[in-house]
Amino acid sequence: MRIPLSVLDLAPVARGETVGDSIAASVALAQRAEEAGYRRVWYAEHHNMPSIASSATSVLIAHVAAHTRTIRLGAGGVMLPNHSPLTIAEQFGTLASVHPGRIDLGLGRAPGSDQNTMYALRRDAASAERFPQDVLELQGYLTGNSRVPGVQAIPGRGTDVPLYVLGSSMFGAGLAAALGLPYAFASHFAPQLLEPAVAAYRRDFRPSEQLDAPYVIAGVNAVAADSAEEAERMLAATRRRLAVGLFGRGRDLTDDEADLLLASGAGHHVDAMLTHTAAGTPAEVREQLTAFARLADADELIVAHQAPGAEARLRSVSLTAEAMDAVAA
Repeated sequence: MRIPLSVLDLAPVARGETVGDSIAASVALAQRAEEAGYRRVWYAEHHNMPSIASSATSVLIAHVAAHTRTIRLGAGGVMLPNHSPLTIAEQFGTLASVHPGRIDLGLGRAPGSDQNTMYALRRDAASAERFPQDVLELQGYLTGNSRVPGVQAIPGRGTDVPLYVLGSSMFGAGLAAALGLPYAFASHFAPQLLEPAVAAYRRDFRPSEQLDAPYVIAGVNAVAADSAEEAERMLAATRRRLAVGLFGRGRDLTDDEADLLLASGAGHHVDAMLTHTAAGTPAEVREQLTAFARLADADELIVAHQAPGAEARLRSVSLTAEAMDAVAA
């Protein structure tokens, strides 16, 4: 099975590492993905999370783009209610002007943060309700058909940066279908509505100037290693990291303490998040990803390589690409 593979890089900051270390690892990851034939690398906007370094998404994209040559780079995604559409149009218009043909813009409506951080971002309670209108306003700036009289995005106007709607619910599926945009489902951490959302998107899709047929990108986790035992060990480390990040209340827990946290109930939540995870040898990962692509009815897989440590993630990127026989398109 030949299906385009992409990478979702959460720019993790590991214990004992700096943000600079994380960003250097993101550069190396994109370079490896480019060499291995992945289609794109996306970075997600998160705030106030010590373990994630991708909050200034457009800045990170600019840095990685300067250290790669051909691979597409983008946001997966920008949480549009945190920003004005004009600001995002100018940022991604600048990126597209410097790196033409390589920039994507995925859009989500979640805060990517907690309530206090929402205040710090000056995001109000009604921001998410304006998401459909904000997507259209942003699209107008990028295509040179501004919906705001007398206002143009410079840079941005006429760059036609492709938009993608991100989501994990029926809302995103309906919006992407109505606007004729590609749909990226966050099944790597919120798998519950994957199948009905994709089915509704395909059923209700209306062609647009950007896209003439539905296009689905499905998120999936992967831990590819040279042996099943090594993959199992790395997956266990991933479960601990997620449990501590979600339920550790900011504490730096030992592995034994993290295991107790998992056993106390956090494990059910973590395992639900990791429902769609391919882990094992290259042959095992290929089998699992192929089955997932069929289940998700996906045109493209965007893979979050969950192996702990930069070198292990690079190895997972290479092994997964070799196993899936991915080719750049």
